[in-house]
Amino acid sequence: MCHIWQHPTLPAEEVSLETLAKLPGGFDYLNLTGGEPTLRADLEAVVDLLYPKTRQLEISTNGLQGDKLERIIQKYPDVKIRISMEGIGERNDMIRGEKSGFERKIATMKRLVAAGGCDLGFATTFQDDNCDQLLDLYRLTASYNGEMATSALHNGFQFHKIDNEPYNRLRIARSVEPLIVEMLKSRRPKNWFRAYLNLGLMKKILGQPRLIPCTAGRDFVFLDPWSRVYACNVRPDLEIGDLTTQSWDEIMKSPRAAEARTKVARCAHNCWMVGSAKTAIRNKYFAKIPRLKPLWWVLVNKARVTFGRRIPFERMVDFSDVATPPIVPRRESWLGKTFRPTFQSKSEKPYGAFNNVMNK
Repeated sequence: MCHIWQHPTLPAEEVSLETLAKLPGGFDYLNLTGGEPTLRADLEAVVDLLYPKTRQLEISTNGLQGDKLERIIQKYPDVKIRISMEGIGERNDMIRGEKSGFERKIATMKRLVAAGGCDLGFATTFQDDNCDQLLDLYRLTASYNGEMATSALHNGFQFHKIDNEPYNRLRIARSVEPLIVEMLKSRRPKNWFRAYLNLGLMKKILGQPRLIPCTAGRDFVFLDPWSRVYACNVRPDLEIGDLTTQSWDEIMKSPRAAEARTKVARCAHNCWMVGSAKTAIRNKYFAKIPRLKPLWWVLVNKARVTFGRRIPFERMVDFSDVATPPIVPRRESWLGKTFRPTFQSKSEKPYGAFNNVMNK
């Protein structure tokens, strides 16, 4: 579902500490993602630099290098760690192509809990191969007092993917219903709003329009491995600047940024990822509180599950409106297969082939 690992960057070209130092303070949220952040030899220095610049710092990781993550958590217990986990046992290993991946991730989680981590969890991408295990994954996460981040298959230039299409959209979407109910039963308000995000994932999986319009380029941006800034991590035509040669303010106030925001307002890609969905449900003027629409949904449906009433999903999602995906070859597991990645450089401009890839 993601081929970043097949196109690694050259370490000498990757965004430097000096460039990252140009980022201003006062961010609400920064996510160190990849590829795999723990492959950076200077990851701890990156965290030292960025931790004071944001209210919340997250590392999205495969969780296979627990020693590096443990050292960070020992120093910064409130750094948010989300370990990619796509299934229970061999199911995870098959989807992610990881030998003994499930056991190694569990071992990392236990190390981080013991180190005092206070914002830990697993991250799961809904797809045909794991939709029957969503509740199991949620309960596994809860057993570590953790939180479950969720997404669905997306195409885009960051992932080097054009074939991330569900095979049975209706089956996957329906499988999310019990997870939403379980999250609403939780005592954690954050889980209640994750339930709303998962409602949006049901619509995205079916190929229906977003619950709330995207705010890419205004409320969030993406910094690629070469320091180029994009409005989002899906459309390569939304590049707005380069942090190696420009200041943050120059980029965000540039004509290119304004043009990208105009394109976002007309965008039909139908993405619904954590970054683009979480920012969209926040109040335009007070980022720490939600918009009225998701707040009302949460209050109403939290009351429903509290009093033992059924959530009427059929009134919220049109299950007869299912997009017909393009015919794509079936995705195969890379577990046990030999593959030699090809390094890509900044000068290659490799993203053009993904301009017209849609996420309907």
